[in-house]
Amino acid sequence: MKIACLGGGPAGLYFAISMKLRDPSHQVTVIERNKPDDTFGWGVVLSVDALENMAANDPVSTQSIREHFAYWDDVAVVHKGQRMVSRGHGFAGIGRKRMLIILQARARELGVDLQFSTSFISARDYMQDYDLVVACDGINSAVRTEFADVFKPDIDTRLCKFIWLGTSQKFDDAFTFIFEKTEHGWVWIHAYQFDQDTATVIVECANETWNAFGFESMSKAEIIAKCEEIFADHLDGHHLRSNADHLRGSAVWMNFPRVLCEKWHHENLVLMGDAAATAHFSIGSGSRLAFDSAITLANYLHSEPDMQAAFIRYQEERRLEVLRLQSAARNSLEWFEQVERYLDLDPVQFNYSLLTRSQRISHENLRLRDPEWLGSAERWFNRQAGIDSDRRPMFAPFRLRGMGLENRIVVSPMAQYKAVDGTPGDWHFAHYAERAKGGAGLVYTEMTCVAADARITPGCTGFYAPEHEVAWRRITDFVHRETRAKICAQIGHAGRKGSTQLGWQNPDTPLAYGNWPLISASALPWSAANAMPRAMDRTDMDRVRAEFVAATQMADRAGFDMVELHAAHGYLLASFLSPITNRRRDEYGGSLENRLRYPLEVFAAMRAALPDRKPMSVRISAHDWMAEAGITPEQAVKIARAFADAGADIIDVSAGQTTPEDQPVYGRMFQTPFSDRIRNETGIPTMAVGNIYEADHVNSILMAGRADLVCLARPHLADPYWTLHAAAELGDDAQHWPDPYLPGRSQLIRLKEREKEIRV
Repeated sequence: MKIACLGGGPAGLYFAISMKLRDPSHQVTVIERNKPDDTFGWGVVLSVDALENMAANDPVSTQSIREHFAYWDDVAVVHKGQRMVSRGHGFAGIGRKRMLIILQARARELGVDLQFSTSFISARDYMQDYDLVVACDGINSAVRTEFADVFKPDIDTRLCKFIWLGTSQKFDDAFTFIFEKTEHGWVWIHAYQFDQDTATVIVECANETWNAFGFESMSKAEIIAKCEEIFADHLDGHHLRSNADHLRGSAVWMNFPRVLCEKWHHENLVLMGDAAATAHFSIGSGSRLAFDSAITLANYLHSEPDMQAAFIRYQEERRLEVLRLQSAARNSLEWFEQVERYLDLDPVQFNYSLLTRSQRISHENLRLRDPEWLGSAERWFNRQAGIDSDRRPMFAPFRLRGMGLENRIVVSPMAQYKAVDGTPGDWHFAHYAERAKGGAGLVYTEMTCVAADARITPGCTGFYAPEHEVAWRRITDFVHRETRAKICAQIGHAGRKGSTQLGWQNPDTPLAYGNWPLISASALPWSAANAMPRAMDRTDMDRVRAEFVAATQMADRAGFDMVELHAAHGYLLASFLSPITNRRRDEYGGSLENRLRYPLEVFAAMRAALPDRKPMSVRISAHDWMAEAGITPEQAVKIARAFADAGADIIDVSAGQTTPEDQPVYGRMFQTPFSDRIRNETGIPTMAVGNIYEADHVNSILMAGRADLVCLARPHLADPYWTLHAAAELGDDAQHWPDPYLPGRSQLIRLKEREKEIRV
């Protein structure tokens, strides 16, 4: 084939090399507007597995690159005057200029035509003269812009300003993060060595801090001088340098653009590298994406029946990998964008939070990298909980008012739909008893309703009849007598989502017969298929508030240790909170303060009815998952503060289910960031929920300070003894088991130990 690569960076050069290796008869031309020795970056980071993939593709260029690598194993974090180091991270750095020279030499050796100082106006001109045109012209791709209607790029310009600099200062063979507080806010650097004499230094700060410093009006020399002043204690007299000679003044600063194209190919044109998708520099995967994409496209162009088939396979594979990396990159860049919410954490917890920010490094993975450091961090966590222990964070105790929990695991509320006229029966007894025996510190009831017409379905439990209290008392007595768990009653009202079929029938669909009237904040049905609710008037509000109080008093008499107000998921009180469902024009609608008014009235009345020694929580939806309307995470912080000011001891942070039109972004631990934000912006204790299913997830969330308690729902449906089994898997022999089950405990621990020996 006759091939043109528009762009002579890592992607274009490596693709040219990869094609010539597969078929030397290809005529490959690389067209680059800059000179061969121009470069506007400093060091490039590659991981060990990236190098292995490159070595399998072209051992010659990989060996040359390895010979010029600076290797480091440590990550150092400097914060509050402390330098904390963790080991076992395994990265390598090379100067971008050196790497380009190596790739240029290898390309020439293989017969690639390199045309430097050559600009192009339109990719269309090359598409007529070449069989294949590869657009690898970088983050500001002109080709992507030229065919934007085809490629449909999604470009998200992020919040922080950064500048890419270099220095002769050494950073002790560690990837180093340094955080400095200034009169205008926090400024931080990402620094790493890439040869014996030079290190990359990326200076970053929030836009507000950048504006306060007046960087926009400074010359390049003034900018560098100011950065040297901020980090003088860490530079030891060494200067910072810029090699972006083509830029002037504040233009050397950037806001990172997260790029993802919907389509990566058009006719005989294909995108590669940053032109197709970007990964934030804080996870060091940009070059790796370019090299892997070059290898993948070259492979498919030689294995598929035609070019279009190769393009399709290439896009399918690479876009999936990009989405995975961009998810990690998004977690990482958002951590830095919001870093000021974490800077008051203890340096131990701050360091852990930074190391696990992308969710690519888990708790036990960190133990494999540096068991000594993680062990010291776990001991720190347990000391904060008041015990001298080196157990995992999930087994640390926790206290809310007069209620002490043995550990941080919560059996999340899960509707059973098995009640008869609101009364929990044998099913509920077995269900809750088993999960209390299973080792969790706290067990929740399903949402238990304050009246018959407050139920979601005819199978929902209640707190409104004397027989309910008797049945619940039977359950709480067993839990307290036979287990160490505490039990919480979640109390709620279905609102416009009521009078529907059981969860395993047609959920959210009205009953075939026997429907009851519905109420809500406003007269808006859940869907076109559901009944129209009546907008509540003052009489309704007074009645329902009294029902919540009576339910709270019944829960207290029935022996519950804790009560939670359900104000999430589109149910009655949530319908007041969300602007999607609250269209009222009185003092209970409009502003967030007004929308909070009635839920706070109900909460205050419940809190007054509950003994002071017993804690109360509130479950909220921290995000309605709607693009242009609904509750946002920022508003959720205000909602949490309002309930905490009213006496809530902890906020149970969920999201969504306000409307059937919501568009949640799923993933593991996908709702944890909302808990993280509330906890670390307000200092209010939180519970995290949402696709948490591994002990590693739990320990990472707790150790990083993203929540104080962690709720697992479906894992506890599949395994009532999830906590006991997790303890055995982790080799924790301090977890309490019921006495009759001790022989099973001994056998399970032996089996787990044997499995580990076999793996080793």
